[in-house]
Amino acid sequence: MRKNRLAASLLALSLCFSLAACSGGSSATPAPESDAPETTTPAETAPAETGAESDLAYVQDKGTLVVGMTDFAPMDYKDENGEWIGFDADMAKAFAESLGVDVEFLEINWDNKLMELDTKGIDAIWNGMTINDEVEAGASVSEPYCRNGQVVVVPVDKAEDYQTVESLSGLNFAVENGSAGAEQLDALGLSYVAKSTQADALLEVASGASDACVIDLLMAGAMIGEGTSYPDLTYTVQLNDEEYGVAFRKGSDLVDAFNEFWASAYADGTVMETATTYGVQESVIEK
Repeated sequence: MRKNRLAASLLALSLCFSLAACSGGSSATPAPESDAPETTTPAETAPAETGAESDLAYVQDKGTLVVGMTDFAPMDYKDENGEWIGFDADMAKAFAESLGVDVEFLEINWDNKLMELDTKGIDAIWNGMTINDEVEAGASVSEPYCRNGQVVVVPVDKAEDYQTVESLSGLNFAVENGSAGAEQLDALGLSYVAKSTQADALLEVASGASDACVIDLLMAGAMIGEGTSYPDLTYTVQLNDEEYGVAFRKGSDLVDAFNEFWASAYADGTVMETATTYGVQESVIEK
């Protein structure tokens, strides 16, 4: 009986050693390679984009800087040959040249300016654009380059009656749709008809269709009063103080390119020479 038990124990021990040898990790036969495509971890893939593509490279690749604007003297308007000129237009040409590209001016609906920019219909909004919360929320904006304000324009023979904000109640205004002037009228709760451009708003007052309009101070200085296109109009109340900037797409590297260009152009006299040509030198911000 003892012999049988000893034999059984030796047999069991032998089987254990055999199984251990067959299951050892270092001596196991490698599994055959799979035909399935090799997968990679995120770290092994090409790096994802961390921001917007370079706007500067985009503009230089297509060879054109498209500037969105409206007819707004003395910043952007056409000469007798149909060419866009003005303080902003001339400086936009110089900026495009500094980038090594051509400039293209595109008249836009000012109320849709941020959408045009975001969808790449234009590359910049450069048209005496007031820097405000809406613009800064939807675009990247340059350093301010001009001071401005919104002013009330009325016929000269009625100017004495409208020298304060309180006196404006009851007037029918014309104003450019989506403009800083429209914002001021909304804030004051005054009624107005929305026009496509500030030039159209001026024409409303000159023709008698509206009692008054609100336009940029810079435009008023160039367009109304003695020796201008509208000698029978004048401005009275200034509703606010503003600054102009140039808007580019959110995160665009064209902002830095513009700021560097402007600082250089101011230092070499180009900015003030151009400003003097269009009578806006007193509004230019010193750099």
